[in-house]
Amino acid sequence: MGPVNWLAVFLAAALAIAVGIVWHGPMFRTGRQLFPGNAQRTANYGVVGLVMLVSSIMLGHNFARIGEATLAAKPWLYFMQTGGVAIAFVIPAVWLTHLRLSTEPLKRVVDCAFWLVAYLAMGLVFWALA
Repeated sequence: MGPVNWLAVFLAAALAIAVGIVWHGPMFRTGRQLFPGNAQRTANYGVVGLVMLVSSIMLGHNFARIGEATLAAKPWLYFMQTGGVAIAFVIPAVWLTHLRLSTEPLKRVVDCAFWLVAYLAMGLVFWALA
């Protein structure tokens, strides 16, 4: 196993958070954007940061296990791995949660698309800093 790229881990988590701020704010206005003085929403972003960091650490460990030589020869693995985790694990969990809560189909699609884009953005950071 190679070393974990910790710079990429932290930058990938930060980019995923930035994607979320734009996605749920100006892009789709899902009502989850930050508002000054709203302590609950601001506290939620701490949880979001922790979740994205844990996800990014797992991805960094995964890329370290694959190894620099393999990733250099097959750079598409960055996107196959991150997109695959999103499609196989994260999106089904989010979709099922939305089904249980009976949310509108469009909200389900917007949330699931966010997670795919966020994970692919993390893959982009790992690839760019390889």
